[in-house]
Amino acid sequence: MTNKEQYRQLCETEGLYVPLFQQYWWMEAVCADKQWDVLLSKGHGHLDGAMPYLYGRKFGMKYILQPQLTPWCGPWIDPSLDATSRQHTLVALAAGLRHQKAVLCMQCFPPEMGDSQPFLQHGFRTATRHTYRFPSLADPEALYANASRIRRRYDKSVEAACVVDEHLALDEFVPFHIDYYRRRGQRDLIPEALLRRVVTAACGRQQGLLWGLRSREDGSLQAAWFVAYDERCAWSLLLAIGDKAPHGAMSYLMWQMLRRLSTLTQSFDFEGGMDANLAFFYSSFGTEQTPYRCIYRSTIPFGKRLLDL
Repeated sequence: MTNKEQYRQLCETEGLYVPLFQQYWWMEAVCADKQWDVLLSKGHGHLDGAMPYLYGRKFGMKYILQPQLTPWCGPWIDPSLDATSRQHTLVALAAGLRHQKAVLCMQCFPPEMGDSQPFLQHGFRTATRHTYRFPSLADPEALYANASRIRRRYDKSVEAACVVDEHLALDEFVPFHIDYYRRRGQRDLIPEALLRRVVTAACGRQQGLLWGLRSREDGSLQAAWFVAYDERCAWSLLLAIGDKAPHGAMSYLMWQMLRRLSTLTQSFDFEGGMDANLAFFYSSFGTEQTPYRCIYRSTIPFGKRLLDL
């Protein structure tokens, strides 16, 4: 069996938790037109660690990067391992990643994965980034009460002008998302085929919500949001807002979806926050700033700059 076949069996093991972005089906969706593989660590006759990764070649040189729409991946470690065994597994995965001999390598780890020391020992460097989270969605009304008044100020007027569409069609969302970036003078960096695959795969597995906010007057789409989730956390991945949307439209839509997500999962991650404007927007919801680590390595000049780009 190939590493990927073994990994698929691991992900499909009943009762075993593998986070959303490390799932076999997710990697298949985000890497469908690219290449991906997985490093495996075996101890006592079974898999005790794994690390899926996207790779490719440019000018004959191998690179390893994060797939799009995948804020982090990183190592999966068997939760039953003790501290010593866990460390041995991380060392094995770090060595395996180094042996790929990629001229550029960058991987981001989830906030729960705090130990990057084994990767430092194998020549990788680390950088800290931040996201914004609700650690618990158990009481969404308490979260709402804790949000800034800015976020709540326009809710009544938005509710009077708009209605939530819980079944937004993908064919309507795609051009709306593209136009959102066009109006900002930017290019939508998410290829349409990738966007369609990910939304279709997540919603098809009942691990995604695609909602919209429509004008009560004419039914036009004012805002849209796609969230993917598993049993422990949900992540904001795609959003768009119309140029004539009322003030507070996006916030209103988000709060409505967060109330639904509170019945489906345990926590919520706004996925991002290094941009100052986004950081202000996300923190105004009353979220907690949460650090996570990225490891990187380059064997060519200006490699770190290329990774940043």
